[in-house]
Amino acid sequence: MAVVMQALAAHALRSRLTPAELAQVTLGADFQLWHALALIGVALLIPHAQARHAARWLAMAGIAFVLGIVAFSGGLYVMALSGLSSLHGVAPLGGALLIGGWLCLAALACQREPRP
Repeated sequence: MAVVMQALAAHALRSRLTPAELAQVTLGADFQLWHALALIGVALLIPHAQARHAARWLAMAGIAFVLGIVAFSGGLYVMALSGLSSLHGVAPLGGALLIGGWLCLAALACQREPRP
């Protein structure tokens, strides 16, 4: 989806959207692509989590990334393509969710291994 949106912004939408709207689509696609890669990384790590708390932190990060991608990138796409400015609060919520996903990973990285 991110690659499609980038291609649309570069070609099909260039003459139909304002520069600000094109920037919104491009920003949404960039964040979608990078966080999709983070989501793949989380999905690859979950089966290798040896402690339950580690799997929980990874799952929370994954959920935050999915919801954040939908809200942030989706919100930017909808606002740019439809002109609905009433959705201006959705993108910041999505951004907060994306940050929350990274904080979950940081919290996991900072935890000590439980003693046997």
